Amino acid sequence: MAATGRRQRLRRPACWALMAVLLADLLALSDTLAVMSVDLGSESMKVAIVKPGVPMEIVLNKESRRKTPVMVTLKENERFFGDSAAGMAIKNPKATLRYFQHLLGKQADNPHVALYRARFPEHELSFDPQRQTVHFQISPQLQFSPEEVLGMILNYSRSLAEDFAEQPIKDAVITVPAFFNQAERRAVLQAARMAGLKVLQLINDNTATALSYGVFRRKDINTTAQNIMFYDMGSGSTVCTIVTYQTVKTKEAGMQPQLQIRGVGFDRTLGGLEMELRLREHLAGLFNEQRKGQRAKDVRENPRAMAKLLREANRLKTVLSANADHMAQIEGLMDDVDFKAKVTRVEFEELCADLFERVPGPVQQALQSAEMSLDEIEQVILVGGATRVPKVQEVLLKAVGKEELGKNINADEAAAMGAVYQAAALSKAFKVKPFVVRDAVVYPILVEFTREVEEEPGVRSLKHNKRVLFSRMGPYPQRKVITFNRYSHDFNFHINYGDLGFLGPEDLRVFGSQNLTTVKLKGVGESFKKYPDYESKGIKAHFNLDESGVLSLDRVESVFETVVEDSPEEESTLTKLGNTISSLFGGGATPDAKENGTDSVQEEEESPAEGSKDEPGEQAELKEEAGAPREDASPPPPPAPEGDTGPEEAKAAEKEDGDRSEAPKPGEKGEAGPEGAPAAPQEEKKQKPARKQKMVEEIGVELVILDVPDLAEAELARSVQKLEDLTSRDLEKQEREKAANSLEAFIFETQDKLDQPEYQEVSTEEQREDISGKLRAASSWLEDEGFGATTAKLKEKLAELKKLCQGLFFRVEERKKWPERLSALDNLLNHSSMFLKGARLIPEMDQIFTEVEMTTLEKVINETWAWKNATVAEQAKLPATDKPVLLSKDIEAKMMALDREVQYLLNKAKFAKPRPRPKDKNGTRTEPPLNASDSDQGEKVIPPAGQTEDAEPIPEPEKVEAAESEPASPETLELGGPGAASEQEQPARQKQPVKNDEL
Repeated sequence: MAATGRRQRLRRPACWALMAVLLADLLALSDTLAVMSVDLGSESMKVAIVKPGVPMEIVLNKESRRKTPVMVTLKENERFFGDSAAGMAIKNPKATLRYFQHLLGKQADNPHVALYRARFPEHELSFDPQRQTVHFQISPQLQFSPEEVLGMILNYSRSLAEDFAEQPIKDAVITVPAFFNQAERRAVLQAARMAGLKVLQLINDNTATALSYGVFRRKDINTTAQNIMFYDMGSGSTVCTIVTYQTVKTKEAGMQPQLQIRGVGFDRTLGGLEMELRLREHLAGLFNEQRKGQRAKDVRENPRAMAKLLREANRLKTVLSANADHMAQIEGLMDDVDFKAKVTRVEFEELCADLFERVPGPVQQALQSAEMSLDEIEQVILVGGATRVPKVQEVLLKAVGKEELGKNINADEAAAMGAVYQAAALSKAFKVKPFVVRDAVVYPILVEFTREVEEEPGVRSLKHNKRVLFSRMGPYPQRKVITFNRYSHDFNFHINYGDLGFLGPEDLRVFGSQNLTTVKLKGVGESFKKYPDYESKGIKAHFNLDESGVLSLDRVESVFETVVEDSPEEESTLTKLGNTISSLFGGGATPDAKENGTDSVQEEEESPAEGSKDEPGEQAELKEEAGAPREDASPPPPPAPEGDTGPEEAKAAEKEDGDRSEAPKPGEKGEAGPEGAPAAPQEEKKQKPARKQKMVEEIGVELVILDVPDLAEAELARSVQKLEDLTSRDLEKQEREKAANSLEAFIFETQDKLDQPEYQEVSTEEQREDISGKLRAASSWLEDEGFGATTAKLKEKLAELKKLCQGLFFRVEERKKWPERLSALDNLLNHSSMFLKGARLIPEMDQIFTEVEMTTLEKVINETWAWKNATVAEQAKLPATDKPVLLSKDIEAKMMALDREVQYLLNKAKFAKPRPRPKDKNGTRTEPPLNASDSDQGEKVIPPAGQTEDAEPIPEPEKVEAAESEPASPETLELGGPGAASEQEQPARQKQPVKNDEL
C-alpha cells in the first residue's frame, strides 16, 4: 500500500511539470512579439526595437555602433551594407549607392534628378519609360529602382533588429521627412512591401522627435499650452516645426498629454551634405593647384579620388565644428600622390555663406503656417547632426531672438525613440501610456469637378467647382465625405493639391505634378434606374487620410431615401415589443436602421473634425449622415432648394478619428435620446408613425494616377522576388564562408592540441601521427581547391575530421569532468546517509516515514556506493588510451536517482501532519503525581477562548537528541533532520483543540 500511495503522489509533480512546459510555451510565444522603428535619414539610419523585457532600445549594428550609414554596394555576386559599403565606396564608387532617397517619387525631368547627377556623376541613371522615373544602371545586367534600393536597406535594418532582439520582427514604424508628398510616401510604402515589412505607420520625423521629447517630459505637460520649436537640420534637408503640448480630456483615458503640430517650414536641400560638397570642391581645387605644373589630370574626373575627398570633407566639417582650423590629409589621393592642406573655420564659413543665409527661412515658414509670433515660442530645440556647426547656431539664435538654444535632447536618436514608442502604441502586443498625437497636413488637397449648368433658357455652359478636402495644417488622420447632389449619370472628378503658394518657384518644380488622381465613376445612372421611386440623397465619396498621411478613396455610394408607412396596430405592437426589449438590455435604438442594408451608410468610425472651417450647410449634411440609422424617429430635414447652384453642389463633411463630440448622439448604441427619457420614441410615434428607409448602391470606381504611377502588382511581385533572390544569395554566401572558416579553425586548433600534454596522455604516437597527417592533407586541399568548393563539400570535410578526432576529444573531456562529478557524488552520498540515519532515530509515535521508504533509500545508497567503488577500480586498471568505463553521464544518472529518493522524503516531511497523542481509557488525562512540586502545580496557563486547558505537554526535542551518541551535524539540519521536524510539529500540536469527551 505504501508503494501504491507513493506512485499516486508522484503523479502530482508530473502534472506540475506539464503545466510548466505549457507555461514555457506561452512565454516563448510572447517573446516573438517585438516591433521596430527605422529613422531613415539621408546619410545614416537609427533602428530601435521594443520587445518584452526590452523597452525602447537602440539597435547596435555588426560593428557595435548605434548609427548605420544608409549605403549599399551592389556587385555582380555580392552586396555590402552600412559600414562595409562605406569602405567599398572608395574602391568601387560607381556600385555604391547613397542619398538615393532624394529620387523617390521623382520623375526624370525633376530638378532633383539633375541635382543628383551633378553631385554624384559616377552613377549612371537610366530612364524608365513606363513610370517616367529613373533607375540605377550598375551594369548591363544590373539595374535597380530607388524603391528597390530602399527595400534592400529596410530589409537590412530588419536583419539588424532581429539579430539584436533574437526573434523575427515584421511590424515597423518608418520615419519620413514632413515635406514628403503623396508620391514620395507611396514609394516608401512600396519599398517596405518589397522588404516584407508590415508598416504600422509612416511617421514624420519631426513628429517622432516631438513625441520623444514629450514622452520623457510627461510630468511637465499640463492644461496650459506650451509652444516648442524644433529646428532639425540633417544631412540632406532642414525642417522647422512648432509643436503645442498640453493635456486634453479623452473619451477613453481621461486627461492625457497631447502634442499638436501647429506649423512646419522646410528647405529640401539645406543640410550637412551641401556643406560637405562645398568643402570637397575646395579641397579638389587645392589639390589641382598643388599639381598645376605637372600636367596632371583634373582630380574631379577621378571618381575614386572624389570619393576620398568627400569622406575627408565629412571628417573636416566635424572637426572644424570644435576647432578653429585643421589639416586635411589623404594618402595616395590620385596617382600615388598624397594630399595635405590646412583649412580654417573662417574659410569653411565663407564657402557656405549663402547656405547660412537660408537658415532662418524654415523658421519664418513655420511661424507663418502656425499664425504665431516668436514671442509665443517658449523654447527652440536643436535636432540633427548639422546643427552642431557653430555658424548655424549663431545665425539661428539671432533669427529667433532667444537667450539660448535648447540642446536637452539627443539630436541623433530622438526621432528613432519617438517612432518606436509609437510602434509600441500601435502594436497589440504592448500597452503604453497614452500620448495623443495630432499631426498636420502640409500640402492641402481639394476636389475639382465640372458640371453643365443652364444659366439662361437654352444656354448651357460648364461650371468648374473646387472643394477643399483637407486644408493646410489641418489635423490627420482624418476621414471626409463629399456629396455630389446634381449628378444622375456617370461623371468624373479630380483630386489635386490645393494652394501651394507658400512654396517658391524652385520648390514647386521639385514638388512635381500638382494633380493627384482622376476618379471615373461608373454605374451612377444604373443606380437611379434601380430605385426610380426613391429620393436621391446624392453621390457620396468617402476619403481617408490615414496615419501615414496617404490619401485613399475608400468607396463611392449612391444613397436613396423613401418614406415607409406602417399600420398603427402593427407599429404599436412592434414599438411596445421593442421598448420592452430595449428596457431589458438598456438600449434605445430602433431596429429599423438595420433593414435593407442601410447599416452601410452609418459611418461609425467617422466624426466631425475638431476645428473644421466648413460651412453650416456642410455640418448639417454631416449630422444627417451620422444620424441616418435614427431617421425613422426624427423629423426629416428640409430639402435643399433645386435652383441653388452654390456650395450645395458638393458638400464636404469632415470626419476625424478619435475626436468625437462630447455630447452623446441619439443614435449611438446604449445611449438615451436628447431628453434622456425612453418615452421619446413613443411620443414621436404618436406624432408621426411613418419612418424613413435608406438604400445604398455601390458605385464602380476607376482611378487614374496623375503624379507618379505606382508599380503594377506584377512589377512589384518581380521586385519582391528579385530582392528575395539577392537575400538568399547573400545568406548562401555567408553560410559558405562560415563553413570554410569553421574548417580552417578546426584544423589549426586540432594541430595545436596534439602538442598539449593532456592530449598526449590519452593518445599513442601512432594515433597522433594519423590525425596530424589527415589535418595536413585537409589544409592543403583547402588552400588548393577550397576556394571553389561548395558549402556541402566544406561541411563534409569538417565532419570527417571531427569523426577522426572524436575518440581523442572524448577521452580528454571525460578526464576533465571526473574530479568535479565524483566529488559531487561523494557529497550527495554522505548527506543522504546522514539523513537516513537521522530519520531512523525519530521516535515511533512521531515517525512520518514508512519502513519501505527508508529501506528503499538505504538500498539506493548502498547500490550507488558499490557502483562507484567498482567502476573507479575498473577504470584504474585500464590504460589512459582506451575508452573509459567511468563516464560522466553515468555519474549524473546515479546522482539523479539518489537525489530523487531523498527529495521525495523531504517533500513528505515538509507537508506531513502531526499524529494525535494517545488517550486514557476513561477519556481524561492522568493527574499529576503526588510528589510533584508546588511550583509545578501552582503554574497554570489560561488557554484562549474555545480551547480547553488540559492540553497535553509536548516532549521537548532535546530529549531525543540527548539519546544520540553524536550531536546532529549542520548538514542534517539543512536536509530536514529529526530535530528540525520536531520543531515544525510543535506549533501544530499546541493549537490542536481537545474534544468535549476529554474534559
